[in-house]
Amino acid sequence: MNSFLVNAGWGDAEHHPLQGDASTRRYTRLRMNGQTAMLMQDPDGDVSLFARLSRHLKSLGLSAPEIYAEDPEAGLLLIEDFGDSLIAKLAIDDHTERALYLTATDALIELHRHEPPSDLPVADARTLANMTDLAFVHYADQKHVAAKVAAAFQPILEAHATPTDVMILRDYHAENILDLDTRDGPARAGLLDFQDALQGHRAYDLISLLEDARRDLFPGTKDACISHYITTTGLNSDQFNTSLSVLGAQRNLRILGVFARLAKTRGKPGYIDLIPRVWGHLKNDLKHPALAHVAPLILDALPEPTGDHLERLKTACPMQ
Repeated sequence: MNSFLVNAGWGDAEHHPLQGDASTRRYTRLRMNGQTAMLMQDPDGDVSLFARLSRHLKSLGLSAPEIYAEDPEAGLLLIEDFGDSLIAKLAIDDHTERALYLTATDALIELHRHEPPSDLPVADARTLANMTDLAFVHYADQKHVAAKVAAAFQPILEAHATPTDVMILRDYHAENILDLDTRDGPARAGLLDFQDALQGHRAYDLISLLEDARRDLFPGTKDACISHYITTTGLNSDQFNTSLSVLGAQRNLRILGVFARLAKTRGKPGYIDLIPRVWGHLKNDLKHPALAHVAPLILDALPEPTGDHLERLKTACPMQ
């Protein structure tokens, strides 16, 4: 790493590690001569993919970090530092939150005006349906139900999660978006954590933003963003809202499993405390008539996130 920074001209920088997230990536802010940059370490990931997608997003006029230096074999990137103005921290009242979330929605609208990179994997109905298995394997210990739910879910996704004609960033939420107040329009939203991008349906990232596992939105923000997206794009309101509910249910099922897995296999029990909010989102999504066939299967197999069940998930957490 030292030679990488020396070669990039940052060998004498001060190092300030940042708090990690659910991934294995690590970020360190570098300071030198009044300038800052971000060192990204991801030895298990594909930093060259991150760099390529960042350049793609920038080519569309969106704000992804500029890549200063890269060493894919070592899993190292030196990238632009967007600062600390996460919209999750700034959204302290309904007026501010709505403005920030509408800007994040505008970034999606602009992204969806363009074709996705053709070599990205496709989030087709079968893939999305199979991705729900984590909820039954790790959250509910009902592995035998997973295939049955996926089979029931797939035709619903085929009807309401197509076409897969845009780039979906997949982890689009308020702790991955920064407010860059020196930029205008969609570029004001600073984008992070897009290395798992796929080709998918345009409702995917919007429901990711609006059904956040980490924070509750003020009343009216969700409806305002959905209305803005539909009005700007001219999409059919009923069809798009159905897609939002269907993809919301798919995402929240997967998140239940991911959070339980993080506790059970990675020693990160803190994510268990977020499960009740995810459960609330899931139950609300499952009320949609389009999900009437699969909802009973899901709700019969998954336990309510009672205190006892959440504590069992935490107890399964290995020693850190």
